[in-house]
Amino acid sequence: MIFRLTKRMLAETDKRLLFKFAYNFGWKGIRAVQAFQRRLGRGEQFPAFMFLSITSNCNLRCQGCWVTPSVPALELAPGDIENVIEGCKRHGSYFFGIMGGEPLLYKGLFDIMEKHPECYFLIFTNGTLLTDEVARTMRRLGNVTPLISVEGTADVSDVRRGGSDVYSHAMQALENCSRNRLVTGVATSVCKSNFRDLVSEKFVNELVARKVHYLWYYIYRPVGGTPHPELALDRGEILELRKFIVNTRMKAPIALVDSYWDHLGRALCPAATGIGYHINPAGYVEFCPPIQYAKENIRDANWTEAVRKSEFLAGFRKLASSSSRGCILLENPGLMAKFIVEQKARNTSGRCAGVEELEAMGCCASHHQPGGEVPEKHWAYKLAKKYWFFGFGAYG
Repeated sequence: MIFRLTKRMLAETDKRLLFKFAYNFGWKGIRAVQAFQRRLGRGEQFPAFMFLSITSNCNLRCQGCWVTPSVPALELAPGDIENVIEGCKRHGSYFFGIMGGEPLLYKGLFDIMEKHPECYFLIFTNGTLLTDEVARTMRRLGNVTPLISVEGTADVSDVRRGGSDVYSHAMQALENCSRNRLVTGVATSVCKSNFRDLVSEKFVNELVARKVHYLWYYIYRPVGGTPHPELALDRGEILELRKFIVNTRMKAPIALVDSYWDHLGRALCPAATGIGYHINPAGYVEFCPPIQYAKENIRDANWTEAVRKSEFLAGFRKLASSSSRGCILLENPGLMAKFIVEQKARNTSGRCAGVEELEAMGCCASHHQPGGEVPEKHWAYKLAKKYWFFGFGAYG
């Protein structure tokens, strides 16, 4: 699998882009995790990676989306983004996930990326605006990879994404990326309405044929203004997804990404480990994107120091890791609501409901299933997860 994937990437991508991917993301990413571990040893909690939702503006209205549209849209100013990048670089972190809304609606995004050729940017996009011109710009920059959302077949995609012809636009975006020889990824949020379409060899093989190099599987979380809890996966489906990922990693020439399990198949919450935080369009530093409560803001003086010493973030990590190895938002939203009230944290969602929204959530199945662990089979994933994606002491 590794040999065939490497052969594919050498044949399908621009060599300069492949070098940037290997060095800026791969090598520097490993160094960032090592620096993160050293900080943990000193009792500091600044993350290895940062995810920024740069705008609340979006041209779709997806089921279960936590972003609240507003007029005018909330956006991080270019100076805010520069502030985050420079602060993270001082801590040895060079990887940034760029989210929205739809980040390709943000004017000047590529100008910011061009100023930081030593960094690597992953753009989470619905693909509807990823034209050939945009793909050419990404190729020129070299330090960016598009991660295009695909939520199922054409009919399912339109329902899931709240738009029309969403699937065909995503496929056109993949073609534009392929034509410009980009390192390209697809992300999919697996729920009941798309499970059979997406958790299948047919889907994986189609992406390989479309020259996609990595596929990131997410578990659907029923949050936001239109949560649709009926779409949440049950325990059996989550276990089936895990087995599918592990088995497909043994044979498919595409990298399969998950952020839920370690090399032994034990559940993990990345936010509970502290390896990554999220900054919303108003500048608030959040535990993870769908948990929209915060105390620290990147517009505050010495924001990196505030994050390192944040009692709120540290307390949330402790709460999440002590209650479960899975997702506290899915498993115990009531416990999370109680903590937020006690901490007097700010509701950063832009919705009035706040804690009441959490208290109204029902409990859903999560990826924490003691006794049902499915260890990694492929040596490369075993190695990567054992040394660069594990509990980092969060679970004792």
